[in-house]
Amino acid sequence: MEHKDVIEKLQKKGPAALTDIELTKLIIGKLPNDRKTIYRDVCNAIKNNTAGYEELKKISGFGPAGISRILSTLEYGRRLYRVSDVAKVVRPEDILPLITEYRNKQQEYFICLTLNGAGEVIGNRVITMGLLNHSLVHPREVFADAITDRAASIICVHNHPSGSLEPSSNDIAITRQLSEAGSILGITLIDHIIITKTSHCSMKERGLI
Repeated sequence: MEHKDVIEKLQKKGPAALTDIELTKLIIGKLPNDRKTIYRDVCNAIKNNTAGYEELKKISGFGPAGISRILSTLEYGRRLYRVSDVAKVVRPEDILPLITEYRNKQQEYFICLTLNGAGEVIGNRVITMGLLNHSLVHPREVFADAITDRAASIICVHNHPSGSLEPSSNDIAITRQLSEAGSILGITLIDHIIITKTSHCSMKERGLI
């Protein structure tokens, strides 16, 4: 479907009627015929949750302006969705609906959710994406966005592709590092939750925080 046809479809039926590719076309804008594969490549990156700056740079013919437009649009959408989806976190488990997409990942993802003083979710970001069973994370990467958000607290989450809910020695070590760093910064680590396809484990409930 041509770009102008997608616009007409949106005008007549609304954005909910558009396919993923059509939405991507409108975000990126009109492209020459020889570069239209960019629509498909970007759409696939978004669906596969690999739409980071470095990954999008690998798409031939897709420059900094287009990449910035995509990432800004995605982040804005995520922020609006998060605020409306979970107004307030009373228990750490209340954030689980926000991270269900990571339960079935074959790689380990480390996610940080920032909260304000009222316990409302401000942001929800992937900090690192590891290999099959391992993800490295440093406190500075976790708290950089928390500081920017002026967060009062954070909840960290990561998945175990192996299906095991047992915290590893690395999980315990990084949790303690994050808790200590948070104490210094005045940003409380409320919990560090491990998720699998079917369940979750609160490291706070395990007495590890």
